[in-house]
Amino acid sequence: MDFSKRNDTIYIDTEALSTLSLIQEGLLYPVNKLMSEKEAKEVDETKQYKGLPFPFSFILSPSGRRNEEHIKNLKKGDRAILINNGKDVGYIIVDDVFKIDKEKRLRTIYGTCDTSIPIVARAKSRMGEWAVSGEYKVIYPQTSQTIKFVKEKIKEFGVNSIAGLMLGANPLTRAHEKLIREAINENELLIIFLTKPFTKEGLKYSIRKKSLEIFVKNFLPANRVLIVPFENSYIFAGYNELILDALVAKNFGCNKLIVGRNHRALGAIYDEDKMNTIFDTFKNIDIKIDLKDEFVYCDVCRTLVTTRTCPHGTHHHIHYHYKSILELITKGILPPTILVRKEVSASIMSHLYPNRFENLQETYEMLFPSSGLLEDKTEEEFYIQLMKLYQTSSLT
Repeated sequence: MDFSKRNDTIYIDTEALSTLSLIQEGLLYPVNKLMSEKEAKEVDETKQYKGLPFPFSFILSPSGRRNEEHIKNLKKGDRAILINNGKDVGYIIVDDVFKIDKEKRLRTIYGTCDTSIPIVARAKSRMGEWAVSGEYKVIYPQTSQTIKFVKEKIKEFGVNSIAGLMLGANPLTRAHEKLIREAINENELLIIFLTKPFTKEGLKYSIRKKSLEIFVKNFLPANRVLIVPFENSYIFAGYNELILDALVAKNFGCNKLIVGRNHRALGAIYDEDKMNTIFDTFKNIDIKIDLKDEFVYCDVCRTLVTTRTCPHGTHHHIHYHYKSILELITKGILPPTILVRKEVSASIMSHLYPNRFENLQETYEMLFPSSGLLEDKTEEEFYIQLMKLYQTSSLT
């Protein structure tokens, strides 16, 4: 069908489609529909919706000349078809059509409308002048399949104490591992929501997922951890991010959300061991917020510690700054094992730099001891053995 000639169509990208599906499937309950102009204004002012905290209004205002022409001409009761990548993916029964203030909305979501900030500039480019509200239906199996998987596993394991952790693992570090182990020790089940953004920054989702799976499969009790893909769209950003994280975790069945004290959204809401404004709103969400201290490596203690438990100064501490570690990896340098587990580094490097060695088998046999058996080796195995050599200390 040629949708381009129809005036009852609205064109949305996959990020918008994913976000609409989150609402449809109840993951951001109590929000269950697109808000009218009156509702949107009230939510933006009160930061509440149906008695629960919600940081900003949920509206649909896609950019583009065709969308602007189509949306502003829609009338109450019209059925507008949603199109994504040339396919019919749902519809909206129009309740309200209204113009929005783009800069005001950006400030409401991000606290600023400064487009020198990439995420703000990107959001503005995706935002149109007109919004449409009403009941809707979308087809996006990824979300419903994930919910079904989690519910089945919770029932299978028969657990009651369930913690959620939003994790980028970009890359998976020793600090992440320590946080995960503590969570497993304190809860019957840990759901790791592995974030899957719609931008191309950092490591690909497939690489991060493989790294996390290696750690869980080989070093953790498999029935205590679930890895769940979580497409975090533009709304999961800014200083309101934690409210939405808490709602998602609760609606997935978690009764606790684990948050690191060094979380980027905590800067505006955490001060001198006191939780203020944002955290005060969590009392109505009915989920416990479990704040965890930042882990560092102390070269005197020679293990991972927190600044609260380590008596040595910060000049003895190695911090797990993901950008610095990621820079090593993207430059082809294996991170030290106190930063990233060798099995994880090997997996990442073999995916980032396939067929890097011209004579892998020969180099392997010349560098590493063997059992006498001639076996073809993978690049992943090569990196693991190389890291073992780096760890040899008798000659240092």
